[in-house]
Amino acid sequence: MPWIIGVDEAGYGPNLGPFVMTAAACRVSPRRANADLWDVLRAAVRRAGEPEDERLLVEDSKLVYSPTRGLLDLETSTLVVTRHLFPEPVPSLAECLDRLSPGARDALGAEFWYVGDSGLPLVAEWPGVEAAASRFRDSCTRQHLEWGPVQSVVVCSSDFNALTDKWGTKAAVLSHCLSALVGRLRATLAGDESVCFFIDKHGGRNYYAATLQHAVPDAMVVAREESAGRSTYLALGLEREVRFTFQPRADAEHFCVAAASMVSKYLRELLMHEFNRFWQKHVPDVKPTAGYPSDAGRFLKDIAPALLRLGIDEAAVWRRK
Repeated sequence: MPWIIGVDEAGYGPNLGPFVMTAAACRVSPRRANADLWDVLRAAVRRAGEPEDERLLVEDSKLVYSPTRGLLDLETSTLVVTRHLFPEPVPSLAECLDRLSPGARDALGAEFWYVGDSGLPLVAEWPGVEAAASRFRDSCTRQHLEWGPVQSVVVCSSDFNALTDKWGTKAAVLSHCLSALVGRLRATLAGDESVCFFIDKHGGRNYYAATLQHAVPDAMVVAREESAGRSTYLALGLEREVRFTFQPRADAEHFCVAAASMVSKYLRELLMHEFNRFWQKHVPDVKPTAGYPSDAGRFLKDIAPALLRLGIDEAAVWRRK
């Protein structure tokens, strides 16, 4: 039974707050290897634009969440598609990160704004989440789909700046996180079933062989196609078949990529919740920010006196690229 792994990120464009990249893995029967999983799971999930009902909304996170739309759909969907990872409802951000991003708690512990005590869910109610999770689980069982690891990498501003300074481009952050996730998933998935990674194109680039060679150093990465529409690669010499496909708007084409997109966005929103909470404690009248360029400059100006007073280096807050 092949594994399908979707990879997507949130927070590449902002000047403030963390970057998050996630890989979400699903094991399917061979006849489902090229199937539209939205269609396969239509009894339990729906897409943006379909009539709203009790089914789970699974889509590119930009269609699931916005400040005006609110967090409810994004939070519910994310907690449902990751529910199999937790023996009990996850009570806090720190415990959520322990499962989704091992090691992130230590890295985030160095961040002055991070505490990890945000109680989950923030806006959803657990009975509703559990009911949706039961429907989703039953639908997956009927269709012989098995959900596997969901793993995330979190990169905060200081590390983001260090990577871009070292390599001269912020695309290095994408490559760094992808390599980490590929390594984790390969180590986690036992057996010899084939593995197919589907990844949203990074900055519109068409060539990824060098990035993948770094991610799978024990293989020979061979390009099968490199074009604006799709770039595909095969890793040769491994114990199993491992393929990679990069394509624009992969989150609209592949269910697992959409799931990864939602997990990344949800974790970033939880972390931004703690980021804003810290600054509102020290600058009580500051308006919260999402960290994007249209508002980040205003926020940095508003907190500048507190940065100086607290002795916090601007590079620990502001991404230079």
